[in-house]
Amino acid sequence: LAQNIVMSGLNHVYEDVHTPIHLQPVTTKQITIEDDCWIGANAVITAGTTIGKHSVVAAGAVVTKDIPPFSIAVGNPARVIKHYNSETQSWEKV
Repeated sequence: LAQNIVMSGLNHVYEDVHTPIHLQPVTTKQITIEDDCWIGANAVITAGTTIGKHSVVAAGAVVTKDIPPFSIAVGNPARVIKHYNSETQSWEKV
């Protein structure tokens, strides 16, 4: 894990525009980071997501969905750009 990573399992619900946000419910969901992941500096991991084993999350990426095992994810929102093929033992573009 690099510096300045933000992981938040908390989310504010904002469904009623007539009720102040601080009076509306807060939901929580677990974040799971599996074995041997690399998460770059300033990445953001949001509630309810899983980072699969042996995956890389690039610096500055914002993870809003699950990242499968053996993947490289970049961007905001993060998207998988490569997946490791164990048969060819190489990274392949998605």
